[in-house]
Amino acid sequence: MKAIIFSFLFTLCFPGYGQDIAVVNSEKAWSPLFSEEAPLSIKLKYSNKQVKKETNDSTYLASMIWYKAGNNWDSLSVKLRARGNFRRKTCYFAPLKLKFSNSRIEGTPFEGNRKLKLVLPCLLDRNTSDYVLREYLAYKLYEILAPYHFKTRLTEISLVEAKGRREVTHGVIGFLIEDMDYLTLRYKGQEIKRLIHPLQHDPISSIQNSFFQFMIANTDYSTKQQHNQKLLFTNNKIIPVPYDFDMSGLVNAPYAAVTNIQNLSGSISMVTDRIYKGYEREESYLEEVRQACLAKKPFMLNEIVKIKDRFQDPGQYKEAADFITSFFDILEEDKKFTKQILGRLRTR
Repeated sequence: MKAIIFSFLFTLCFPGYGQDIAVVNSEKAWSPLFSEEAPLSIKLKYSNKQVKKETNDSTYLASMIWYKAGNNWDSLSVKLRARGNFRRKTCYFAPLKLKFSNSRIEGTPFEGNRKLKLVLPCLLDRNTSDYVLREYLAYKLYEILAPYHFKTRLTEISLVEAKGRREVTHGVIGFLIEDMDYLTLRYKGQEIKRLIHPLQHDPISSIQNSFFQFMIANTDYSTKQQHNQKLLFTNNKIIPVPYDFDMSGLVNAPYAAVTNIQNLSGSISMVTDRIYKGYEREESYLEEVRQACLAKKPFMLNEIVKIKDRFQDPGQYKEAADFITSFFDILEEDKKFTKQILGRLRTR
């Protein structure tokens, strides 16, 4: 009933959007899966070739997932499919979408999460998991920066790849991302699926999103077209919630490329170059977010330190840490802030 009333009130405030709101009826608002920071140990077994060729948005493969609870291993049936057209074609491992039966996950670490995304390394290179760590770091930094965000959980994965009559086991790092349905539960809101111009989004949330994308040097998103963005309606505000940061300069993946800069003045040629994509807002809002970012600097830098020992290549860790530090150098200097952010606000 609450969800129905919420949807009705939103329709009154924003005529024409009601039919685009995804309504979630569950009253649960927290998940044990994302309440712990320690990596979850899991095992998966499937044919990498089959999952890339035979699955799509509506077609899943039946499989099993093993997970470690304490010192013991347990298992669940799971359906999985490849996710993301680009990485499906480009990467050895495609990222996955996992789907569970509600009745099977009660009492397990996955309780309340019938659907999950699983990010895997792209290639089989020696330090491939370091790129996953750098993307995971992006999610954790946004969690500190903005109150509305996707929850994530690191995973230590034993991935058994079926290759005809033989099997090859890969030990990799990945991470789980909560589904949008569960995010709406946490914030007692609704997902908006219709396109809404960014200037109708909550200004502070919009600027937080833009600062973050600038910080990680990500151009592979669009708040206008909802590319790698979800829209949440909660507390009478329209909130953009970003995801998928593998194309960013922070991650600096081998396949990353500069995209979605056709409407921006000036140009960049490398994914590690920063260009601000945020829309024109009142300068007081921009300054408010700037100061909030600076206040959170020690917490964000500490988030990088927390995963230092998980990097296989110390150089990858240093590169990521230096990259984030350089963002704060821009915020701390008025001339740099004016030139790179205030001087680049978009009007269209």
